[in-house]
Amino acid sequence: MDVAVIGAGRVGTAIAVLLQRSGHRIVGASGRAPSRDRVARHLPGVPFLDAASAARDAEVVFVAVPDDAIAPVVADLVASGGLRNGAWVAHLSGAARIGVMAPARAVGARPLGFHPLQTFPDVERALTRLDGCVVAVTADDDEGVALGERLARDVGTVPFRLADELRPLYHAAAVFASNYVVATSSVAVRLLGEAGVPDPLAAIAPLQRATLENVHDMGPAAALTGPAVRGDAGTIDGNLAALAAHAPDVVAAYVAMARVALDVAVASGRLDDAGRATVDEVLGRWS
Repeated sequence: MDVAVIGAGRVGTAIAVLLQRSGHRIVGASGRAPSRDRVARHLPGVPFLDAASAARDAEVVFVAVPDDAIAPVVADLVASGGLRNGAWVAHLSGAARIGVMAPARAVGARPLGFHPLQTFPDVERALTRLDGCVVAVTADDDEGVALGERLARDVGTVPFRLADELRPLYHAAAVFASNYVVATSSVAVRLLGEAGVPDPLAAIAPLQRATLENVHDMGPAAALTGPAVRGDAGTIDGNLAALAAHAPDVVAAYVAMARVALDVAVASGRLDDAGRATVDEVLGRWS
């Protein structure tokens, strides 16, 4: 198929490279100056054009821009004649519903959601990390889903059908699985540094690797360790007192995550209601 990439960032460029390798033709790409450099490096010979010109002859147009930019970019493509009747226009957002591309329907183009459940810091790692990851495919009908699944398999990923109304929930789950792991890691590194631990990031590496290994080997409930699952209210109180003295800005986050851990512990039968009540009493004093 003839494919265009609007906003040739890390993911869009990598998908274009893999589609090209699988036999598709990349007819155009667009974006800002860094996108031009990516295309020249990874897609030599592909024309770098304005968005409408890049998309005009494509059967599939990937709109690989930030979530809030999807709707205006698609509206501009429609207004400038960049989307032809029968073309598919696909965004790469996990959170956005395909309705954000509604203007495309008015000119006979068909919307598609195509989101790889993976993190991509650069094109090189995107090319390797796409292999085997899952892709959420959303479309108006079975024909669109079939196309999305075909494209997903062509880039080496494993597609699954995701209902449009559940995309925001799906993306919230991805935020917990990835972004918040990074956020809590940042807090841990900071606190260990303040405690005098040398090279805090290296220090937590074995712990985090073992934790994720346990989660995937045993499941989250069985993998949970620490004071919440033990009902160790005294330790939690001590943790919170230390945070109040050294990092008061993260007290609320600790309390919130302790309550989540309590939910997991109780639901899995590893902590009884009395144990939870004891910990809840402590958390209540710090809320």
